[in-house]
Amino acid sequence: MKKFPLSVMLVAAMVLAGSRARGSLRDDAMKLTLAAPIKTWDEAIPLGNGLLGGLLWGEGGTIRLSLDRGDLWDERPAAGNPLAGLTYAKLEKLVAAKDNDAISKIVDGAYFTDHPTKIPAGRIEVDLAEGQSVTSFELEMKTATGRAELGAKAGAIEAFFSAVEPVAMARIPGAAPRALRLLAPESVKKLGYPDPVRGQGDSAQWFTQATAENHLTCVYAGTRRMENETWIATTVTFSPVDGADVVAVAKARVEAALAAGFEVRRQPHVAWWHDFWAKSSVTVPDEQVLRHYQLVQYFYGAASRKGAPPIPLQGVWTADAGELPPWKGDYHHDLNTQMTYMGYQASGRFEEGRVFLDFMNDRLPAFRKFAGEFLQQPGAAVPAVMTLAGQPLGGWAQYSLAPVHGAWVGHLFYLHWRYTRDEKFLREEAYPWCREIGLALRSMLRRDANGVLVLPLSASPEAWNNSMRAWVKPNSNYDVACLRMLFLGNEEMAAAIGDKAAAKEWGQLAAGLGPLHVNERHQLKISSDEDLVFSHRHLATVMSIYPFNTLNIEGTAEDRTVIRASVHEIDRLGVVEWCGYSYTWMAALRARIGEPEPALWHLKAYLHAFILRNGFHANGDQTKTGFSVMDYRPFTLEGNFLACAAVHEMLLQSWNAHPGSSGEGTIRIFPAMPWRWHEAAFANLIAEGGHRVSAVRENNATTWLQVIAARDGELRIRDNFGGREPQWNRQVLRKDGDDFVFKVKARDAVAATIAKPIAIPAAPADAFLADVPVAPKDKGTPMYP
Repeated sequence: MKKFPLSVMLVAAMVLAGSRARGSLRDDAMKLTLAAPIKTWDEAIPLGNGLLGGLLWGEGGTIRLSLDRGDLWDERPAAGNPLAGLTYAKLEKLVAAKDNDAISKIVDGAYFTDHPTKIPAGRIEVDLAEGQSVTSFELEMKTATGRAELGAKAGAIEAFFSAVEPVAMARIPGAAPRALRLLAPESVKKLGYPDPVRGQGDSAQWFTQATAENHLTCVYAGTRRMENETWIATTVTFSPVDGADVVAVAKARVEAALAAGFEVRRQPHVAWWHDFWAKSSVTVPDEQVLRHYQLVQYFYGAASRKGAPPIPLQGVWTADAGELPPWKGDYHHDLNTQMTYMGYQASGRFEEGRVFLDFMNDRLPAFRKFAGEFLQQPGAAVPAVMTLAGQPLGGWAQYSLAPVHGAWVGHLFYLHWRYTRDEKFLREEAYPWCREIGLALRSMLRRDANGVLVLPLSASPEAWNNSMRAWVKPNSNYDVACLRMLFLGNEEMAAAIGDKAAAKEWGQLAAGLGPLHVNERHQLKISSDEDLVFSHRHLATVMSIYPFNTLNIEGTAEDRTVIRASVHEIDRLGVVEWCGYSYTWMAALRARIGEPEPALWHLKAYLHAFILRNGFHANGDQTKTGFSVMDYRPFTLEGNFLACAAVHEMLLQSWNAHPGSSGEGTIRIFPAMPWRWHEAAFANLIAEGGHRVSAVRENNATTWLQVIAARDGELRIRDNFGGREPQWNRQVLRKDGDDFVFKVKARDAVAATIAKPIAIPAAPADAFLADVPVAPKDKGTPMYP
């Protein structure tokens, strides 16, 4: 047999990897097709550019485009401002007195009112020409274009929200539409807003809506008839940002778009999305998983953009059903925002991730004010439920006012630095922000009878809801996990900027928290005197495993025992009270600990039961077949992004086994691949340290890999190749246990080919082989039997 030089083999393998990974951008996985009719806004085709969002839906001869703008908020506190004057010290006294009614009156009373809230913008409705009727809808993710097909010979309506300008355009083929209507949102009447003021020109119509604090919005739409098609351009303006004359600004944007034309304005939009998709790519043999992965990546580009707010609960797709958005469309920091931004690092969407981090950094003055007035401490604290401006909203006091959630947000600052090694970001944003959060928390800690640092109050998110029972003995394992991660991250970041004294202090604080609470069965508990004895949607007890990784499978034998025992106990307690995000969280966790088959089962269960047909994560079991007792419909996006994170965990891991230390994590390629994924590939996923990784899997084994080093130093690649010897393109510096270690300079390529197995190995005993998962027969133990 003729032998080819390694360089030739590498080139061939690179072409193979690139074609497989990029091939997914050309196939059906980059399209979401829905049969008409779409009769409800939350099943619509989602479009957006970060600032503006749209939902394309309709039936028969009527097309609808629901409009949203990310910064449309009513920031007025609830009537009487119940939170005013409440301090942490007063809350301590109420908890000590077991006066839950008084707590609820203040904190729940602040939240369960109409405002503050996110508000929708409006809707465009188009009555198509006689004889035209929509047959199907499509989202082409590759170009971020929505389509409404009108039949084989009638063509399709196309719509896009410009990636480079605050305007959206649509093109309708054939005869001119019979009518175009602008509908103002009915829901804002609940906020006491006056009726909108309408205006009309030769080929345009608009309305302005007075909102809170003397602000004004304008929804403006214009049309232009060109040959055998009709163009529509629309925008939403808001006076705090666009100035007092919102109509003039909107008119100028719409007229400029129509004057340029649909295709002229579409070209830079398509170019932007081409660059977006070129950053990285993934292909796996499960079309359902792959399409959802691509959709979630699309969500980052459509809903998280520089110059616009980051993604809240529903992104830029606020409810258009005559009601204000569920959960106010706010920023929840007890898992929602953090998990929404756990899917960008490995795919290299750093610009999209920075949107959230910069937003939180810009709100430091509000967080300092909250720390000073509520906690009465120095530093900064993040309200766990907050408005766009960073003001506390209230809600269940046990989590909405808990000070530790900012520590979890800090984990994202830390991860961003770990992945990018951006020195400027570290010095100017990541460490200063996390230091201020740490300062407030450090000031609150006190030593208990055993000398362990504890907070005055503690809870485990959403366990026992907002009852008196929900206050647990400090610290809960959730609090320990969040505090330790923050302090270890601060230790590492302080050391990286040369502040050895601060690094030492942060390390001492981490140690002072004591061990995690573990029972005699080696299971992680809720707190020192509370076992987890019920099914629960929030995986708070295992935070140290995922996402924090302070308890990992490369630790001690006892660490591994605790991980397995804790996870399997959660399995035993069942899914009866899970939400959709619980499944994707567990999928990511199981992949992190090297359990690919349970990871796939949880991911597929989510895709089967917890998404609407347009891909939005619905919190409840939409099949009503036993995946949860909760079957409600409101959508939030964190479940989607956790699904994306789970896929990344299956394909590539690079975590540091010792958080707080400065060492680079080991690159682990295809570390948690389900047996049925016999072939897969990815190109330019990002490992910690910023290294770009590509790989090919054939017959259940890695057959090619390449790592482009981001900086000088040592590069570690895990030998999980099953005894097959890689053919490296460069000399291995040494073999350190299971790791190949290389000495590299920035932009060096480390690559290898590995012999393809002759056959696919036999399936393991726990292989998940079904196309559709079946809900467990034993649904588990509810919180309140």
